[in-house]
Amino acid sequence: MAKQSEHVVLAYSGGLDTSVAIPWIKEHYGAKVTTLLVDVGQEGETRDAMERALLNGAYDARTVDAKASFAEEFLFPALKANALYQGIYPLSTALARPLIVSKLVSAAREVGADTVAHGCTGKGNDQVRFDVGVHTLAPDLNIIAPVREWNMNRPDEIEYARAHGLKIHVKPESPYSVDENLWGRSVEGGVLEDAAAAPPEEVFDWTGHPDTWPTDPQEVVIGFEEGIPVSLDGQRLPPVALIQKMNALAGKHGVGRIDHVEDRVVGIKSRETYECPAAIALIQAHMALEALVLPRELRSLKTQLEPKFSEVVYGGFWFSQVREAISAFLDSTQESVTGEVTLRLLQGGSRVVGRSSPYSLLAKELATYGRESTFPEGAAEGFIHLYGLANSLAYVRRRSGAGAPVGGGNSVAKTALSQPTTP
Repeated sequence: MAKQSEHVVLAYSGGLDTSVAIPWIKEHYGAKVTTLLVDVGQEGETRDAMERALLNGAYDARTVDAKASFAEEFLFPALKANALYQGIYPLSTALARPLIVSKLVSAAREVGADTVAHGCTGKGNDQVRFDVGVHTLAPDLNIIAPVREWNMNRPDEIEYARAHGLKIHVKPESPYSVDENLWGRSVEGGVLEDAAAAPPEEVFDWTGHPDTWPTDPQEVVIGFEEGIPVSLDGQRLPPVALIQKMNALAGKHGVGRIDHVEDRVVGIKSRETYECPAAIALIQAHMALEALVLPRELRSLKTQLEPKFSEVVYGGFWFSQVREAISAFLDSTQESVTGEVTLRLLQGGSRVVGRSSPYSLLAKELATYGRESTFPEGAAEGFIHLYGLANSLAYVRRRSGAGAPVGGGNSVAKTALSQPTTP
């Protein structure tokens, strides 16, 4: 437990955990509490959240609209990385945490607080992201984590709220824990903890029920400029509006459902269910455009760094030199990632059906099999000979022995190293 505090800024969602945390912090730390709700595109418990914070004992209640910053400073850098943790999860929750941390620290500086607090549990990833982020940006600040310290559970929280006369939204008992923002919605708990059990339809919201998915495909054209999506079907949109519209379009067709057993930072595995329609669709389109415009060696190097970016961000190190260095490299690759990609959405899936770019490296005059081809096919034989030369020599050495001479009586080696006949 941290030392006694005078003023605490609490990362506040309006939900049960952070609602009861207000009086709990006052009771256990003797501090006044300022709540901070950072809007990253969530819906959840935000209705009348500020009013309830004050009624529940907050000294001050603040909110900041960070959706635009979230899209431009966090989501688009992740999109440039085609960021998918363990090749599956587009980091929706993980990307929001460093932004919330930065706003939390800024608010603490503004009000002169000596402590910040969050509602993370002791077995999840978010506690790591919050604590590491705060320690990095403001090592002088204390950190309080009521859920972790008290080991809160829902029945105890509800009883605590009733005993203290708190104003909360108590819904019918639900076993699920839900987090959402512009980039996705995560659901865990209840039957989802059984990896063998299929997720019930009740856990899905953004993608509807399969019975409601259209049976006819819908195509959407996504325009990119230097790796950033800027338009849908020719209509230019600001970042937040574009992501929101893409969530609605892809979600209507059931795109973006993810059922994943992932490795948490704290060393345990967890079965996670996500809905990320816009993230999955935009990453798919972005990858297709990169395949069209990036040279092979650059694309190969980039794909080696993308998983590292995802691991670093997932692990809570957004504010690190390694993340910044990878992002700098990724930015340098995006100059030519400009063009349009057509996605076809249908029955829970999306696939690329077209792509174009002024920087396309797919030269029809070279790739065509028609009479108009300008590819120098006569050069292929010599190229192939040199391309496979090291492999041929290695094969000869293994068959003939390490001491066998290349020339002389070694006819196999002669054959391997001989020049091809040019017709």
